[in-house]
Amino acid sequence: MSAQIGVTGLAVMGANLARNLARNGYTVAVHNRTAAKTDALLEAHGNEGDFVRADSLEELVDSLEKPRRVLLMVKAGAPVDSVIEQLTPLLDTDDIIIDGGNSHFADTRRREAALAESGIHFVGVGVSGGEEGALLGPSIMPGGSRKSYDSVGPMLEKIAATYDGEPCCTWIGTDGAGHFVKMVHNGIEYADMQVIGEASDLLRHGAGIEPARQADIFTDWNSGPLSSFLIEITAEVLRHEDPATGKPFIDVVVDSAGQKGTGRWTVVSALELGSPVSGIAESVFARALSSQRSQRAEAQELLAGHEVDVELPENFVEDVRQALFASKLVSYAQGLDMLTGAAQEYGWELKLDEIAKLWRAGCIIRAELLDDITKAYASGSEPSNLLFAPAFAEAIGAAVPAWRRVVAAAVQLGIPVPVFSSSLAYYDALRRKRLPAALTQGLRDLFGAHTYQRNDKEGTFHTLWGGDLSEVEAADTH
Repeated sequence: MSAQIGVTGLAVMGANLARNLARNGYTVAVHNRTAAKTDALLEAHGNEGDFVRADSLEELVDSLEKPRRVLLMVKAGAPVDSVIEQLTPLLDTDDIIIDGGNSHFADTRRREAALAESGIHFVGVGVSGGEEGALLGPSIMPGGSRKSYDSVGPMLEKIAATYDGEPCCTWIGTDGAGHFVKMVHNGIEYADMQVIGEASDLLRHGAGIEPARQADIFTDWNSGPLSSFLIEITAEVLRHEDPATGKPFIDVVVDSAGQKGTGRWTVVSALELGSPVSGIAESVFARALSSQRSQRAEAQELLAGHEVDVELPENFVEDVRQALFASKLVSYAQGLDMLTGAAQEYGWELKLDEIAKLWRAGCIIRAELLDDITKAYASGSEPSNLLFAPAFAEAIGAAVPAWRRVVAAAVQLGIPVPVFSSSLAYYDALRRKRLPAALTQGLRDLFGAHTYQRNDKEGTFHTLWGGDLSEVEAADTH
C-alpha cells in the first residue's frame, strides 16, 4: 500500500499526529527508532485508519507516494540533524522533509538552505495544542517554500483545529518563519501563565482567598473578556484537591517551574532584534528564579521584607482582573511587535491578522481576544503596536487605574508581580514624552565617546568632556 505521508518518531506527539492524519483519511507510514513504539501504536490504534508499518527509514521512504512527505517528530537539535542526514540519500528532488518539533528557527533556516541545494524541500512546522491538540486538531504554523506548502498544506489544514469553519493553519513564510512564529507563541504563553500565577498569588496572599474559591472566580472571569483556554484550566487546577492529603493540589506541588527552551529562545531572539519583550522576559526569569530553591530558602532567613499592611479596596478582585487583562494585552502586543521586527530582519512577509487567526483554536494561548486582534490587523490600517488599535487603547486605558492600584498594593505587601509591574512600565514608557535614555546617551558619550544626537538640529555630536566641554560634529572626533 502506498502511503501519502510518513511519520518518524512515535512518542506521544508523533503518534497522535499520525493518528490524526489517519483519522482524516490519509494513509500513513509509521516508523520509530525502537520498533516497540510502532507496535504499540498499531496495536492500540491501528483500526483508526490506514497505516503502513516501516521497520527502517528505507522502508518508510519506499512506502511513500511521490513527492514523498516525511514528518519528523524527534527531539529538537542534533537528533533532527541525524535523521535528516539518514534521510537525504534516500530522497529525490521535490521530496519534502517536515520538522514538526520545537526546533530553533535558526536551525530550520540552516537546514532549509542546505537541503535546497539537493532539491529537497524542508518545512519547519510549529505545532501547538499539546497531546490532545495533536490528536484532535492543533494550531499549525508551517514555514518553508510556497511550493512545498502547495503539497503539504492541504493535509495540514485538514488535521488542524478549526474556528468558524476556518482551519487554524496557513502558510507563514519562507525558511524558519513557521518555527519563529511558534517560538513567539510560546513566549506569549510563558507570560500568560505567569500573569495568571501572579493574579492567583495576589488573591490568596493579598486578599486571603483560598484556591477553591479562586476556582469560582476564574470560572466567572472565563465568561468575559479574559475567556481563554488557560483561564479555563486554571479554574480546574485550583479546584483540584490532592487525594492523598486533602489539601489544595497547588499546595503539594513544588513551586519550581521548568522550561524546555522556547521561552528563553524568544527572549534571546528579541534581544538580537532589539525588540522590548519585557513582560515575556520577566516570565522566563520568574521561572528561573523559582528554580533557585536553595537561594530562596537562604533568602527567607537573611533578607528583610519590611512589608506594609494595606487596606485593600472592596473591589480588589475586580482590580486584579483588570490588571491581569491589561498585562495579558501587553504580552500579545510585545509578541506581535517582535514578529514585525523579525519580518523586517529576515525578509518574511508575516501577516499578523492571519497569525492571530491561527491562535484562535487548537493552541495553548487560544483566547476570546484573538478575534479582536485579528480584526485590528485586518482593518486595512494596521496599528504599529497592538495597543494603538482603538479598541485596545480604550480597553487598556480603562484598566490603568486598577492596574496601578494592584501593582502598588503588591509592592507594599511584598508579593512579587514581575510581569504585572514590567508590563505597566512598558505601557508607561511607550506613552512617556521623555525617557531617561537621554542621560544614558550622555554617560556613554563621556566614558566612551559613543556620540549622541540633539533634538534641536540634525547631526551626530560629541562633547569634549576631558577638554573645554565644547561640542563637535561626530566626524571631527576621529
